Amino acid sequence: MPHMNEHAASYYAATARQAATYPALDQQLHADVCVIGGGLTGVNAALELAEHGLSVVLLEARRIGWGASGRNGGQLIRGIGHEVSGFARHVGQDGVRYLQQAGIESVALVARRIEQYGIDCDLRWGFCELANTPAQFAAFSDEQRNLAELGYRHETRLVGPERIHEIVASDQYAGGLVDMGSGHLHPLDLVQGEARAAQGLGVRLFEQSPVLRIEHGSRVTVHTARGKVHAQSLVLGCNAHLDELEPRLSGKVLPAGSYVMATEPLPEHVAQTLIPQNMALCDQKVGLDYYRLTADRRLLFGGACHYSGRDPKDIGAYMRPKVLKVFPQLADVRLDYQWGGMIGITANRFPQVGRLRQHPNVYYAQGYSGHGLNVTHWTAKLLAEAIATGHSQGLDVFSAVPHLTFPGGKALRSPLLALGMLWYRLREALG
Repeated sequence: MPHMNEHAASYYAATARQAATYPALDQQLHADVCVIGGGLTGVNAALELAEHGLSVVLLEARRIGWGASGRNGGQLIRGIGHEVSGFARHVGQDGVRYLQQAGIESVALVARRIEQYGIDCDLRWGFCELANTPAQFAAFSDEQRNLAELGYRHETRLVGPERIHEIVASDQYAGGLVDMGSGHLHPLDLVQGEARAAQGLGVRLFEQSPVLRIEHGSRVTVHTARGKVHAQSLVLGCNAHLDELEPRLSGKVLPAGSYVMATEPLPEHVAQTLIPQNMALCDQKVGLDYYRLTADRRLLFGGACHYSGRDPKDIGAYMRPKVLKVFPQLADVRLDYQWGGMIGITANRFPQVGRLRQHPNVYYAQGYSGHGLNVTHWTAKLLAEAIATGHSQGLDVFSAVPHLTFPGGKALRSPLLALGMLWYRLREALG
């Protein structure tokens, strides 16, 4: 896939508060655990492991938060990312309830981490799911009832079409479900703040240190161009960027391009009119739109996930019609930032978490399918728990869900999923 989108300057990279840099690995080190990947999964696994008292070395091929962790929509929303009741045959009803609770508690975990380590990342509470059709709005009643049955302690409320302008200044929606236990934040500031916290606990972090190969055994040796790490255990937190480092895992995740843009700063009265309560917003389409206001009053608008393996030549030109369909009143507003990145999509839209059967001291978490901001924190907690204590019941639940390897190898993954997404979009259009 072309790398144009991944090098385009994101709004987050331009506005990050304290972009610390870490050296490249140029020596031989020993640790209890080596973590590969400096995104939310890897950084939080390292932080959790350090909190358990283990020594950790983290290797990042580029910069901390360089991938989807630092360039996503910044929406901190409850849920694992899929309707988990469909996995009951694999995990049982107790497992389903655990996954539902994990989807809620993972958001609380992010909030605790921000508070514990004093991470300044523009956290704001308030989220509204937007219905594109009356049938979708009717289904929100069931969702609200299910949350109540789970003991959800945050305010939720249904907003009918006659009052939707209290949430968003658009005529596109048939209603919404407000959730005050979800919200939005600056994701690059979050992951970089968590990296600083990990370093403060003794984690040794290295950037610009791509891993070339892994030697497996009772101890693992991880090779970079100029160094080695010897460790008892290994965590793979590379997600869409795992490539051929571990083909048994990379074949189960499709790297798909997702695109985001940010406008110029909006006048205060315009921003206040556009999204009056400063909530994170997301619709229900297959190719969903998600958007919010930034701390400096820009409209940040994302979506348009691409499964074709090709990026649009001009992200701004590609995204602008989607923005104007929702907000035609922004026709004259300038776009200041446009960028993209790779997210890891799984066939069943459920994250893959566990350990390699062939190498039981190798752990992994990947395939968040666009819902990684909170779920990464939860899976990192489970990985650290399993490594530090020898067992994690939560890890067992996640691991019980089987995952398809995309057929045909790397070359066919994108066309096959693109065909599947076309089918869902046709169903949506005809429904």
